[in-house]
Amino acid sequence: MAHRLFEGKDHAASYWKYRISPSDHLMQQVFDFLEKQKGRPFELAVDVGCGSGQGTLRLAKHFASVVGTDVSPAQLEVASHYAKEPNITYRQCVAEELPFADSSVDLVTAMSAFHWFDRPRFLREAHRVLKPRGCLALLNYTVDMELSYPDCCSHTLNQICKEFYAALHPYRSPCLGLSSINLYRESYESLPYPDKEWQECVWDRRPMPLSSYMGLVESFSSYQALLRDDPQKASSLSQAICQRLMSVMGVTSAETEVLVAVKYFYLLACKPQEA
Repeated sequence: MAHRLFEGKDHAASYWKYRISPSDHLMQQVFDFLEKQKGRPFELAVDVGCGSGQGTLRLAKHFASVVGTDVSPAQLEVASHYAKEPNITYRQCVAEELPFADSSVDLVTAMSAFHWFDRPRFLREAHRVLKPRGCLALLNYTVDMELSYPDCCSHTLNQICKEFYAALHPYRSPCLGLSSINLYRESYESLPYPDKEWQECVWDRRPMPLSSYMGLVESFSSYQALLRDDPQKASSLSQAICQRLMSVMGVTSAETEVLVAVKYFYLLACKPQEA
């Protein structure tokens, strides 16, 4: 069965404030693949497990119509609030039962969401709704982000980050296994599509305030699980990590900008032409 998380209003607000979406460069890999396999026009894209909609917005200027779907009303409320593009709409549904006709969708995406789905059922549903030569794009990033700051030892900074990730690891959902990348790789290998691509390491570096990096990690399911289990422990852990990072950086404000390197991986696949 699919795993239902991230549904509270506070968590949805945190998602919009801190969660990152794939860069323009990374999204261009998706659009280039779709154009190569299917060609234009790009009519309908469906972003499944869209959360607060940052990734959905990346699709708007490339498609006539974009629909974001999610199981959480709170997430969709936030997404709808910030979706100003007239060609974006949102629908509440589970990932495994999409409200679209057979062979009607040009692109199905799931950005940092596929690992929570009932994966075999979702892949069958994506196959059903995709047009012949339509494409599936599953993107995600690893938790082991890296920080850098001018005139500062990156190794020391990232050792602290690793301690943060290690402290959260016991609260990681068992459904993710040792690494979510394995779930995507297994799905790639099992997909019976002749035209598909697998990319295991694409670094995306972006500046952000240290407070935003902390907020991003705090939005992860493992931190949220710790927060539910022991709010004081979660708060103390986060505050201690932030203070140690600022100390190594030689700064006094968590609004100081750092460079965050995020490692993405993705699966692209094209539904074969049907008779």
